[in-house]
Amino acid sequence: MYTHLAQRLRLLVVILLGFWIACFHQTVLAADAWPSKPIKIIVPFSPGSVQDALARSFSNELGSALGEPVIVENKAGAGGTVGTGLVAKSAPDGYTFLLAAASHNINGSLFTKLAFDPIKDFFGAAYIGTSSYILMTNAEFPAKSVAEFVALAKANPGQYNYASAGNGSASHLAMAYFDSLAGIQLVHIPTKGTGDAITELLAGRAQAVIAANVAALPFANDPRIRFLGVSSEKPSPFVPGVPPIGNTVKGYAFDSWFGLLAPAGTPKGVITKVQLEMAKLLKQPEIIERMRRQGIEIGSLSPAEFNQLIVRDYVRMANVVKSSGAKAD
Repeated sequence: MYTHLAQRLRLLVVILLGFWIACFHQTVLAADAWPSKPIKIIVPFSPGSVQDALARSFSNELGSALGEPVIVENKAGAGGTVGTGLVAKSAPDGYTFLLAAASHNINGSLFTKLAFDPIKDFFGAAYIGTSSYILMTNAEFPAKSVAEFVALAKANPGQYNYASAGNGSASHLAMAYFDSLAGIQLVHIPTKGTGDAITELLAGRAQAVIAANVAALPFANDPRIRFLGVSSEKPSPFVPGVPPIGNTVKGYAFDSWFGLLAPAGTPKGVITKVQLEMAKLLKQPEIIERMRRQGIEIGSLSPAEFNQLIVRDYVRMANVVKSSGAKAD
């Protein structure tokens, strides 16, 4: 009896081992054959957004490196959750990626109901870098420093406003978090994008905006706008002389990572190819210059390290959302 049972167990082990080897072999073959058709990078925001500009800054070169076109598609809506949901439901075959940023993790805490899990439904394929944000005011606004801005807001609660890229956007949360830590009450004006928010600032209809480097830096020398502070813990190399907001509002720090996410279950061989080719691109002088113009500090992380960063940032952003009191529609 025991001999017969042992034989059956050995047979089962052989069958399972054969199945695992076959699956592994198929995965390797699939990765070797990939890509055989165009690849899509989904940007969950409108054209001209931070993620859109970033994706288009390397998509052609990535396509050339992989041997198939890389097409950038904008799928905006609901604070980035529409496009993100589309990628989460896409086949994990290496032909659909998400250009993600801090908003990916923000949405996990900001929205009470999501059709996807920001962590479980994705895998970090290629880390690109980070960007800080800049607190800007209309030049006619009397505050010339973060301290003066906070003092004016405290003296006039509810009398000043700020514009953002929309409810639940990173620019919304960055400012709501600032309000919370500074102990001030500003009125939120959501718009359809960062460009619209800055238009409100230029027109004087908004007193302040916190915008990512890529949107803010073109106005560094614009006499209509004043830079008060950067959101990073340390001074930014992109705007020398502009101090960290945290120097005045203790504990304040807010930045965004950028990277390509794949649907969970995408073959490891595909992930490895994408990461290796992106790493090569991020060393090319012309790509480095494009990133620099967008205010992005290029970084180098393996997929494992990138995924660890995403998980840590998810916890951090959950605390930021809770502290800020920000809510999405």
